[in-house]
Amino acid sequence: MTTPQGLRLMAVHAHPDDESSKGAATSARYAAEGVQVRVVSCTGGERGDILNEKLKDDADILRDISRVRRREMARAAEVLGVSHTWLGFVDSGLPEGDPLPPLPEGCFALEPLDATTEALVRVIREFRPHVLTTYDENGGYPHPDHVQTHVVTMAAFRAAGDPAAYPHAGEPWQPLKVYYNGWSPERMERLDEAMVEAGHEAPFADWLANIRRRPRRVLTTRIDCADHFSQRDDALRAHATQVDPDGHWFVVPLEVQQRVWPTEEFELARSLVPVEIPEADLFAGVRELPDPDEVCRRAPGRDADGELVLLAYTGQPPLPADGDRPDVDARSTAPQDADGDGQDDMRSEEGHAG
Repeated sequence: MTTPQGLRLMAVHAHPDDESSKGAATSARYAAEGVQVRVVSCTGGERGDILNEKLKDDADILRDISRVRRREMARAAEVLGVSHTWLGFVDSGLPEGDPLPPLPEGCFALEPLDATTEALVRVIREFRPHVLTTYDENGGYPHPDHVQTHVVTMAAFRAAGDPAAYPHAGEPWQPLKVYYNGWSPERMERLDEAMVEAGHEAPFADWLANIRRRPRRVLTTRIDCADHFSQRDDALRAHATQVDPDGHWFVVPLEVQQRVWPTEEFELARSLVPVEIPEADLFAGVRELPDPDEVCRRAPGRDADGELVLLAYTGQPPLPADGDRPDVDARSTAPQDADGDGQDDMRSEEGHAG
């Protein structure tokens, strides 16, 4: 069985701070075990709003938010125990209005797919991960950069092991599994119930309203990482422009989260190694290989379109949204104010986090 010190995990995200709000405790757990973990930020978050009300008038931040967000990302990576790479593209921002305005010229979501895919293929071939994580086809939250991160990651997953694809981008390397970060409605429901039982308001009403109007994901993998929730929270706090330390991210006490829902969830999208669902390890099926690196160096079979063949597992289609409403747009960013406080908590804390 392969030791943790020989394993490598790459988490591909849209913006700095996404790595701390999605799968961060899992990253910290694997890093603590000796797995090499690399976070890739596709953009610099240049067009992200300052979400922390306490810092909205900070002159240093307003002068150069790009520099500040780079500093925040470096601190978050240190907290999580991971390495980090900037892919080098420009934040697309979150368009607002009806009709929506065009995306800004030169942004990540409008870059040619060949250019963005080659950039990620280079990083994959340099770091040589056995497992990738990213977002589903709707971006988790349908920010254009989240959706594009999915597109680019899946294209790079297909191309990285192909000797004919981007031959100047390094020696071919085929990751063996790719996962989507999961948002479990059940987790939010359970935490809401625990908070109400303790005499507080349910904190996730807006989040549930957003998630319930989207297709329900078939989550396959639960990672026990409660011991690393505090690292996750510290990494979030490192992104001070995006996260208020007294804000919604931390409204549920840590001990309640650890007791009620001690895991993070993922959706296995593709696997070249045999798996048994459900899983409790992103490296299930990889650890059992005598030499995972040797397998990743092989050129896997492809069809005429370059798609991988002989996959051991392909993810299941999402289930219909709650209520099976045909009018629901899975990529809509229209605000949802289920708790009646005048704002969409998910949109204000996640959707604008560019």
